[in-house]
Amino acid sequence: MSDPFADLHETLFADKDVLSEDYQPESILERDDEIEEYRHALSDVLFGRSPENIMLYGKAGLGKTAVTKYMMDALVDNAATREEADELHVHERNCNGKTLFTIVRGLVNDLLPPEASPFPKRGLGTADAFEELYAQLDRRGGTHLIVLDEIDHLEDADTLLYELPRARSNGHIETAHVGLIGISNNYTFREQLSPKVKDTLMETEISFSPYNAVELQTILENRAEKAFVDGGYDKSAINKAAAFAARDVGNARQAIDLLRVGGEVAEKRRAECVTDADIEEARTKVKRGRLENRIRDQTEHAQYILQAVAILESDDKTPARSKQIQGMYEAVATRCGADPLTTLKSIQDHLSELHMLGFLQRFERNEGRGGGQYHEHALDLDPEVVIEIRKQIESERGE
Repeated sequence: MSDPFADLHETLFADKDVLSEDYQPESILERDDEIEEYRHALSDVLFGRSPENIMLYGKAGLGKTAVTKYMMDALVDNAATREEADELHVHERNCNGKTLFTIVRGLVNDLLPPEASPFPKRGLGTADAFEELYAQLDRRGGTHLIVLDEIDHLEDADTLLYELPRARSNGHIETAHVGLIGISNNYTFREQLSPKVKDTLMETEISFSPYNAVELQTILENRAEKAFVDGGYDKSAINKAAAFAARDVGNARQAIDLLRVGGEVAEKRRAECVTDADIEEARTKVKRGRLENRIRDQTEHAQYILQAVAILESDDKTPARSKQIQGMYEAVATRCGADPLTTLKSIQDHLSELHMLGFLQRFERNEGRGGGQYHEHALDLDPEVVIEIRKQIESERGE
């Protein structure tokens, strides 16, 4: 059998990693205002004062995590050279799919000395984990910034956001200073917190707005210069990828994905550069891939509810009221081997969030004194694609 790779000698990519999701650029483009707000909010750390709590809001792909990584790296470097600054420790946790106990246990294990046994997974509760966390913070001393990405996915965020900011004033820690940095894709996350948490948090809020086409062009041009060989892309292809992403949700990650996949399409057809046509083809591929990732990012029960609405949509039974959706959701959850949520309120909360995230359309109905006001929901996506993705996810879980 002949060598299947024998004819692979040339590539359009000089450094394809530049277009990967985990690439951290040396400088952040088109986020000067947000960086300035961040810089001001973090400045107390450099003078040995207790850090402010910070909340970052904005949809996925708008630079929140990249800017945070950039700012943390710069802050650590600066703190190491300042006499007034305490020793700085940054702890990063992604809350998606995690319980409060898992997050606190992970922080404890970050702080334990190398010779210590890890905090146990079983046998102790969340209160025990908090107690050990406070002990380890005081043992280490210094300033600790706890970065919680996708904090809106943490079911008991109230407890975490109440406990840690008050730890020093409540006497749980004496020598350490603690600040929280929460990153949320949900603009309404703060509204869902309890009043006592809102009063305690006293945070700086930084909102990340969608990029426009010009800003995305700047970002893509910077990446393309590093990612492709000389002459490996048309300027018009950059503009088209930026325009597509700006027209959708202003998402830099989506724009970069379009450029990367466009390069793969061009390379597959053995072209000398990426063209508009390659970006057009990449758009279809990326759109499906991003939808799949967005669905996978949702909680288990949010996915069941989304699948239920998709089934109703396929049967021409939408827009549907919450009670109708609840019935289909219960059937989907049971079929997947899960215990359904028991209250209609929990279903309505999930529907509201799925609407906010762009998965669902919501229609307000008013039938006067007799019928009252209520909402109906319909899918804002192709139901066949949603059902197919959900089948794929379930098949993977069953393997």
